[in-house]
Amino acid sequence: MRLAVYCILSCNLFLASGYTSFRKSTETVGKKQYQVQHGSCSYTFLLPEMDNCRSSSSSYVSNAVQRDAPLDYDDSVQRLQLLENIMENNTQWLMKVLNQTTRLELQLLEHSLSTNKLERQISDQTNEITKLQEKNSLLEKKVLEMEDKHTLQLQSIKEEKNQLQALVSRQNSIIEELEKQLVTATVNNSVLQKQQHDLMETVHNLLTMISTPNSKSSFVAKEEQISFKDCAEAFKSGLTTSGIYTLTVPNTSEEKKTYCDMETSGGGWTIIQRREDGSVDFHRTWKEYKMGFGDPAGEYWLGNEFVSQLTNQNHYVLKIHLKDWEGNEAYSLYDHFYLASEEQKYRIQLKGLTGTAGKISSISQPGNDFSTKDADNDKCICKCSQMLTGGWWFDACGPSNLNGMYYPLRQNTNKFNGIKWYYWKGSGYSLKATTMMIRPADF
Repeated sequence: MRLAVYCILSCNLFLASGYTSFRKSTETVGKKQYQVQHGSCSYTFLLPEMDNCRSSSSSYVSNAVQRDAPLDYDDSVQRLQLLENIMENNTQWLMKVLNQTTRLELQLLEHSLSTNKLERQISDQTNEITKLQEKNSLLEKKVLEMEDKHTLQLQSIKEEKNQLQALVSRQNSIIEELEKQLVTATVNNSVLQKQQHDLMETVHNLLTMISTPNSKSSFVAKEEQISFKDCAEAFKSGLTTSGIYTLTVPNTSEEKKTYCDMETSGGGWTIIQRREDGSVDFHRTWKEYKMGFGDPAGEYWLGNEFVSQLTNQNHYVLKIHLKDWEGNEAYSLYDHFYLASEEQKYRIQLKGLTGTAGKISSISQPGNDFSTKDADNDKCICKCSQMLTGGWWFDACGPSNLNGMYYPLRQNTNKFNGIKWYYWKGSGYSLKATTMMIRPADF
């Protein structure tokens, strides 16, 4: 006997592109149906009825009797039972396949959803990239515009720099020419001052010879016969009249004439510098400032060597008396003053400032070395003595120079190489008269 098994599978499959359905049917008349439902899928199995099986079995048996040995009914039932078991096993296997198929469908669905999400993300990122590219294009355009602008500015700056360099070069040439003219004018002025001084000395000598000697001249002539260490010593000896005295250079037999002020602040002052009319040229050499020059009766410099030896033997004070062209007077008093030796460039040392010519010392401290036109010992590369004229304790062409050029009234302003005391009258005012005087601190 043959067993015919028919299966109808009806299942709706869900794919990424959508749903598809498949259905297959067959005649069910005279057949036994077995139907299985799993999710969206339906499975139907058709088995022949027993009567048909029997008729078919009889026909088969009749035919089998003709060919082989007869088969009994129990054997057919057993075979049918075996087929049913096989069918059941196949059904279970098919259920497993369906479960696996469902999982695959779900995975396929998840994959499809993930793919769609990824596509959307890619699309969003593509849009963002497009926007960034547009922004980048705008930025590149702005950068190019700024580069062009900066290139033009740089070119303009270079042109201005070249113009300024050319202007500075021309100004340097003009300054050099002016410096040459200034040096020439200074030399000419020095010669004129020397001639004027010689002429005044000649006139003074002639007047002295033809006139009757006055009391002061008699006193000077008398006092020239006596020599003192300083004017304070002469004052203590009883000579209390101001005038020209003869002093002995310390540790030598050399004598020097100087003017002694026996009246100011109790007297006893040795005058070491005096300016009053511009009759003496103070633009001198190192040797001249060392030994002294000028006329004790008028303008003169006593001498660095004499002052150095004198102030290193005792404790001296320094008083600087100043006059301007408007009739005003002021002074600066230093409680301790001395000059170092020539080996130390006659360096000045000052302490204890009081007075009316400024609360700050116009002579720079700590002490500076002495400089002249032929001995540059200042702290400036410009050679202050040559630029400002005269010999002085220059720092970097600092706030004072009492040995500068002498300028008369109405020519004494805006003169930076004149007789200057910064902390009283400023840097461009040239004074009318100055006096530097010393005496022992214990006087």
